[in-house]
Amino acid sequence: MRAEDRFFRFEEDFRDPFSRDRDRILHCGSFRRLEYKTQVFLNHEGDYFRTRLTHSLEVSQIARTLCRTLGLNETLAEAIALAHDLGHTPFGHVGGDMLDTLLKRDGLVNGFEHNFQSFRVLTKLEKRYRDFDGLNLTYATLEGVLKHSYPYEKSFMPDWVKESFRMDYHPSIEAMVVDHADEIAYTSHDIDDGIKYELIDFDILYEEELPQIVKRAVEREGIGEKEPIFRHRFVAALIKLLVEDFIAESSKRLKSYLPQDGPLCSSIAASMPKPVGFSPKMASLLKRLKRLLGEKLYRHMEIVGKMHAGKECVKALYRAFSEDENLLPLSRRESLHSRRRERVIADYIASMTDRYAIKIYHELYGYRL
Repeated sequence: MRAEDRFFRFEEDFRDPFSRDRDRILHCGSFRRLEYKTQVFLNHEGDYFRTRLTHSLEVSQIARTLCRTLGLNETLAEAIALAHDLGHTPFGHVGGDMLDTLLKRDGLVNGFEHNFQSFRVLTKLEKRYRDFDGLNLTYATLEGVLKHSYPYEKSFMPDWVKESFRMDYHPSIEAMVVDHADEIAYTSHDIDDGIKYELIDFDILYEEELPQIVKRAVEREGIGEKEPIFRHRFVAALIKLLVEDFIAESSKRLKSYLPQDGPLCSSIAASMPKPVGFSPKMASLLKRLKRLLGEKLYRHMEIVGKMHAGKECVKALYRAFSEDENLLPLSRRESLHSRRRERVIADYIASMTDRYAIKIYHELYGYRL
């Protein structure tokens, strides 16, 4: 069976196809390991902070709400949301950036990209069937994960992937909803974690003329900043503002698409505007809020320091496994006969949790990060 053919297989089952996808994702090892992978704060910093797992659950919850309200397929959105971060490395984006640099240095021009790695996890790296690799998911779920961010086409994608998934077209509308749900989740919850960790405070949210969105959230709750539950109520209000705006704007846009194309449509050219999204005003405010977080939170000295340590950990592990392949588990060593050593090493490191990567680093080099 060709690899691309299995995406269209549907066995008889009491579940609908997207429910099967969701269940297969929930029960795979890569999903469980998200519990100990960094979102922004290193996992071992404390039990409160978001991880890739809690983030994926929050994206799923928001995406389901949006799709249900807009009359889209809620279960498809749930499956895409739960799977969209499976390809992330330990230590967040910096771990992936380091692997990308190391692979390109060693001659793999396709490097490392976490969206495509998520696709590879779902179609190749997870082993659940005797006759083929991957989780045997539907085309729509795989497309939603593969086209998680624009531009969809990447130069390193195999030709059969480009042809099968029509990179010059938008994915399903549900996949676009997940993309925006991801944006809502990480923006609001990074504020929550940043304030909890005392790296930022509410004062910075009033910079750059952001009171329009901040004051609306505060006024809606009718609660003072000094009250213990203010942070929780503020984050909830912020999410609600973003969700309400997205629903209002998308409801207007969808009227021109759904009668002709249907909610599972993938026939909208990528050059055309998305049929869902925020209002222009809210999109502008959200962009400024994310820029502010980039300056004040993501580049904070403590965050940068921890991320630097994570990059050095990934670099050291890559070097060790490259110098002595016997350090790899047997299952990974067996793959060396059919795949490039650098890719096997990168896949192994990418599968690690933060704490496991640190543990192996400590065992190999004899001191702690």
